[in-house]
Amino acid sequence: MSGNGSANSDNIITILDFDKLWDYNAPEKTEKKFRELIPGLKDHKDFEYQSAYLQLHTQIARTLGLQMKFDEAHKLLDEIDPMIDDKFYVAKIRYLLERGRTFRSSRQVERSRDLFIKAYELAVKYNEDNLAVDAAHMMGIIEPFEEAQRWNELAMDIAEKSEDRKAKKWLGPLYNNTAWNYHDNNDFEEALELFEKNVEWHTERNSKQELIIAKWSVARALRSLNKIDEALKMQTDLLNEINEKNLEDDPYVFEELGELFLIKGKKEESKKYFAMAYDLLSKDKWFVEYETERLDRIKELGEK
Repeated sequence: MSGNGSANSDNIITILDFDKLWDYNAPEKTEKKFRELIPGLKDHKDFEYQSAYLQLHTQIARTLGLQMKFDEAHKLLDEIDPMIDDKFYVAKIRYLLERGRTFRSSRQVERSRDLFIKAYELAVKYNEDNLAVDAAHMMGIIEPFEEAQRWNELAMDIAEKSEDRKAKKWLGPLYNNTAWNYHDNNDFEEALELFEKNVEWHTERNSKQELIIAKWSVARALRSLNKIDEALKMQTDLLNEINEKNLEDDPYVFEELGELFLIKGKKEESKKYFAMAYDLLSKDKWFVEYETERLDRIKELGEK
């Protein structure tokens, strides 16, 4: 490749495929990794590098949004906006997605809708299946139930038919999101069916943390269906699996065990797990900001 930047042959693959560095559970660390790649892209004249430079900035903005640094995210997006002309359509799609996600995460959902729709339309125009699915899945998150399900089904259809491996990777999250929409609409049986499909999907791919979340969701749906003993067994099995595999403690498993033991009238066990959940969730900036009432309840039940 041509260009006059500082990247060498050893890190070209990393620079141009920087998405592999994403760790959504550690946005601060991901931001640092992304920023370290910027010098190797900045002065290149090659189109691929220029495109990667712009795309990388959209992803740094995403890491900032996940850290709730919304003003910084918008400022970074403002800086690259004038640089994105028509030939950088992939960067444009990602710019629209991250601008929309930043608005949505900062509780300005109405400002995100048109951005996600524009991102979807542009992705479809250029056959960027992965980004089309991403945009459709965001619409599935922000819209009311029926419209959300229409977008989710559209996203699943694109992902299932696509030859793009990145697009196909969306199927697990889409099963999960669609199931939660059903659950929030009190369609617990429909939700359970999709949650179980999500477990199968992640089991086939030998996922780790995602499989834990998928199993947790099945157990949560079982609680909603008043199948308390089944739910309790699943959450207990999950806790054992986490301990056996030396995975990080999961506050949501603790919270659910607290809820289940509370239903069964086992107050001491319930109190113990609620206290453990509170200890972790009270340190989670997002949860403290957006789940205040839930956190207060967990704290109260952990103290009684």
